[in-house]
Amino acid sequence: MRRAVAEGRAAQSTAPRSAVPSHKQVEQVFRTRRRMLWGLCYRLTGVAADADELLQETFTRAIERPPLAVNDEWHRWLVRVATNLSLDRLRARRRRTYVGSWLPSPIETPDALEPATDAAAGVEATYERMESVSYAFLLALEALTPKARAVLILCDVFDYPVNEVAGLLDTSEANVRVLHHRARRRMAVLHSDPRSMRELGPQIRRALETFMDCLRRQDVAGIEALLTESVRTVADGGGQYTALHAPLVGRRRVMRFHLETARRRAPISRFEMRVINGVPAVVIETAAVRATMGPRVVLRCEIDPDGRIRELHSILAPRKLTAVRFAASPPAPSDL
Repeated sequence: MRRAVAEGRAAQSTAPRSAVPSHKQVEQVFRTRRRMLWGLCYRLTGVAADADELLQETFTRAIERPPLAVNDEWHRWLVRVATNLSLDRLRARRRRTYVGSWLPSPIETPDALEPATDAAAGVEATYERMESVSYAFLLALEALTPKARAVLILCDVFDYPVNEVAGLLDTSEANVRVLHHRARRRMAVLHSDPRSMRELGPQIRRALETFMDCLRRQDVAGIEALLTESVRTVADGGGQYTALHAPLVGRRRVMRFHLETARRRAPISRFEMRVINGVPAVVIETAAVRATMGPRVVLRCEIDPDGRIRELHSILAPRKLTAVRFAASPPAPSDL
């Protein structure tokens, strides 16, 4: 991610500073920053569909009201516009009442269990990039104020210096330092699991494979052994489908809920394991359903140090699933 930012900053144009760039120049400059901007918008809002829309709006503003120079000023200008639009979207979302539990959008990511396809980036860069779109990280970000969230992401994910972040957010360097310190301290409490995705990936895959097999066989004892005593299950239906309106807590309650859901869905569903937000998750499609039953679901989990499931997430809301491949509708491409 940091390499992509550095490349974006290094991109230069021979256009004079006084010349208004052409439509073609705008497209070329925007294309070099597209991946970084999408990843920024996604991390700031937690919703892939929002990132798609905000990226398009940033491009529209670049066409309609471009700065005078196609050089490093463009990078700062584009990041400023994308950041401000994202913060406006985040604040608007938090002002609205959301039906049920809110979960981030799942996005398909490169397999964190395989070497990076970009040899220059290397395996470590791949893991670093995935950690900042992990569900644990995105959920922890929800506890931060919008501006603190922006400071943390710009400083720690995209490696911006304090003075640049202050300029992007129209605030003082002292305020950025205070926000950054507080955000890091808060995140250390909320996102405290020391295990990396490299460690978690295989364990999560085994837990989900066992869980799905137990559901298929309605194996009560097997599921009891797999779930922690205080396991939680959270569902995000976006108010469009039947889903839990609040988290369900406790092994027996969670077990009964998922066994019953599987019993109703199993004869008309198929599922596939995919890498979602850096770790394995289950993508479920149901062929024929009642109008109130979500036809597409992403099921993911968090595990404890012993490999048992301590939290299950079901994402059904259609707007949350735009970056996941399904048989009837391929996802919009996501860039991190």
